[in-house]
Amino acid sequence: MIKSLLVFAACAAPLAALAADPVLAARDASWNLLRQQADVAALDRLIDPGFVLVHSDGKVQHKADYLADLSTRKRVNGEIRNEGVAIREYGDMAVVNGTSVQSALTDGKPWNGRFRFTRVWVKRGGEWVLVSSHSSRVAEGG
Repeated sequence: MIKSLLVFAACAAPLAALAADPVLAARDASWNLLRQQADVAALDRLIDPGFVLVHSDGKVQHKADYLADLSTRKRVNGEIRNEGVAIREYGDMAVVNGTSVQSALTDGKPWNGRFRFTRVWVKRGGEWVLVSSHSSRVAEGG
């Protein structure tokens, strides 16, 4: 009996992620692609007007600031690959956690890293919109 409960508990988290709204999963995945393409118009539709982005260095940006920076192409995103993504829905709100492996050029200088992220989505007018994103750099060996 205990062995069965442990097997069920080990499987519960992946099952919860698979049960997520496929539209939400697709919208969350599009976040990286749209940033790579610097598609400001599409990101404008994806991001809530009250959006807050907390970068791994602690810098805070709101929607207008983030989109303006992206449109300058001072930062050119390269690879952005997510690992271990988990989506948990709570009615019209969802939290997405995972690890992101990224590379980019900022002011012509290359950088890369691994980051843990948390994104918060809210369903408004029947559509999922991104209201907050936070990332923390993963320490070497972490």
